[in-house]
Amino acid sequence: MTIGLGTYAFFWQWQTTASQPLSLTDMIDKTAGWDVTLFQICDYPPIETYDDAALGALRRHAADRDVQLELGTRGVQPEHLTRYLHIAEALDVTLVRSMINSAAHRPTIEEAIELLRQVIPDYEAAGVTVALETYEQIPVRDLVRIVETVGSPALGICLDPGNCVAALETPTSTIERAAPYVRNLHVKDFAFSRKDGWVGFTFAGAPLGEGLLDYDFMIDTVRPDQRGINQIIEHWLPWQGDSATTIQTEDQWTLHNLHYLRSQTA
Repeated sequence: MTIGLGTYAFFWQWQTTASQPLSLTDMIDKTAGWDVTLFQICDYPPIETYDDAALGALRRHAADRDVQLELGTRGVQPEHLTRYLHIAEALDVTLVRSMINSAAHRPTIEEAIELLRQVIPDYEAAGVTVALETYEQIPVRDLVRIVETVGSPALGICLDPGNCVAALETPTSTIERAAPYVRNLHVKDFAFSRKDGWVGFTFAGAPLGEGLLDYDFMIDTVRPDQRGINQIIEHWLPWQGDSATTIQTEDQWTLHNLHYLRSQTA
């Protein structure tokens, strides 16, 4: 089990709202600078424009910084996942996180099963795992059914308990249902706060240990250390009013969460 960072730990820093947006190599450098040896390139569309030479250069840069890479995308269309398998092999990646739905395609559960059956054997042959993320658009029971029906060791679940709250699935039930199939963990804390005027709530991120995530329960249930499951730090950090403050807070949360996870695994 390895603690890693993902692009969602640098969300505000690579967006165009930043005065000097970070590149992938910048994010890898910051990751290495914090003595972290794993970085997940997740929901970062520019990676799809990289040719083989650019992918090779990125792989060498990460290796030079002693950082292993993972990938993340959205969608289960065979042509899309085949493209990501090529990227994974070029980057020496063994895990690709994905989601059932993408911006352009929302398959039924049965359609998703058939689409995955077309491409998962190629992932299995390459030694690369697809981990489908838990989130509110797909009930966890359906995600589990997809994984069970496809029935490949190259297909599992990326567990992120906070994502399912919007569908009124509790973090505890999400963890319990997904646990046997988890291949990757997205670790972020979350909390509700009253909106101004006390009309409704905001559901947003929080530093680890300060929100509603029962981290101990998740770890006791999933047992990532015994199963070789990596933990990727992410944030749901709201905009803090200006770019500089937001980026500073983002880094503060990352350092806090790294300390929290390291103290739990020491």
